[in-house]
Amino acid sequence: MIFGCLGPVDIMRARCCKKWKEAAKKTTVPPADFAVDNGRDYNFMVAMATALPNLQKIKLGCLGRGHKYVDGEDPFEESYGFDRVDNYITHDIEVLSNFTKLTDLELFPTPLNGRYPSLFNNFQFLQKLHVINCFSLKWNLEVLESMPMLKDLHIQSTPVIGNTRDLRVLKDTLECFEIHNCRYVEGNLMDLADFPHLMMLYLGLFDVHVSGDVRDIGGNDFPKLKILQLTDRIYGGHWCAFDHISDVPDVIRALHRFIKNDPDLFSDCNWSLSIESPDWYDFEYQEDDTVPGPPFDVQFVRAGKRLGWRWGLHYDETWYDFDSPCQSCEINWLDPEPDRGSDDYETYMIQLSNIEQEIDFFRGYHQPPTAEEYNRLCREHIST
Repeated sequence: MIFGCLGPVDIMRARCCKKWKEAAKKTTVPPADFAVDNGRDYNFMVAMATALPNLQKIKLGCLGRGHKYVDGEDPFEESYGFDRVDNYITHDIEVLSNFTKLTDLELFPTPLNGRYPSLFNNFQFLQKLHVINCFSLKWNLEVLESMPMLKDLHIQSTPVIGNTRDLRVLKDTLECFEIHNCRYVEGNLMDLADFPHLMMLYLGLFDVHVSGDVRDIGGNDFPKLKILQLTDRIYGGHWCAFDHISDVPDVIRALHRFIKNDPDLFSDCNWSLSIESPDWYDFEYQEDDTVPGPPFDVQFVRAGKRLGWRWGLHYDETWYDFDSPCQSCEINWLDPEPDRGSDDYETYMIQLSNIEQEIDFFRGYHQPPTAEEYNRLCREHIST
């Protein structure tokens, strides 16, 4: 009972007699922080493997200069973070498998090189697994079938191989899935659509080869999702270049449910019309810096609690080869106007007035004008 209130280091120090040592072996250690960042920490973990086998939380760090774990199968000849030289002090990673009651395991950044077939096989109670910046650790998402209670999975800058379908063994438990810079992970966004508890889905921005189309999302898909970040390979993701102007309303309708819950969810998206789109046309009036370029980017706007979106030219000159005024089309509102008697109405009107100051050149247009219409607007502007 006393041990159940102590952290792992305190328990190790308190084992002053045989009775207490036996009690410590049976204790389910509370999930307190225990990090292995150097050789001394590693030796402490080895002692815990027999003295405190019911440890619940471990973070394996870098081990320090001159230390690494024994290479696994098929190691990289040149691995990031350490060289394959003979004078390194090596440590056995297999000791980790003694902690069969782990619920929280973090590898960040851990000097592992190659494939360790049994590394993740003994953790049936694991609820959180973070593998971050383990640049030379080879593993496959298929090992997730040995972690039936996993809720939180974060993988970053690690040569993991797999498919989003491999996560389906976690359908009834997974709450958070975050992955960045893992180019060997493939699949489709909709493989995860029926996960009833998934609240956070972060599919990187680049170097994650998961594809899909947000327009495939139905009203009952992703029922608990609150945080969403989508790779550029997903149509409607945060860095989407649209094939057609007419695609945008459907994309926004598919995402409206999520944005309604969190208006800032796509506030940092970079949406624009693709230069390859048949709707694209060139800017022919670069010599006149009073003429805005074509309104080919998409931006969400908010006035009070009312959410909408608009086409416009909102980015600075780093995105274009010219510097032109910031102008937008009319706002396409997603929410109704607040009641005049509501507490939010005054704030709404003030913010709406500020937003509408950018609607001038393209007034009356809720989407980009055609090339003919745009050139006519330019000629009329120059002639006045």
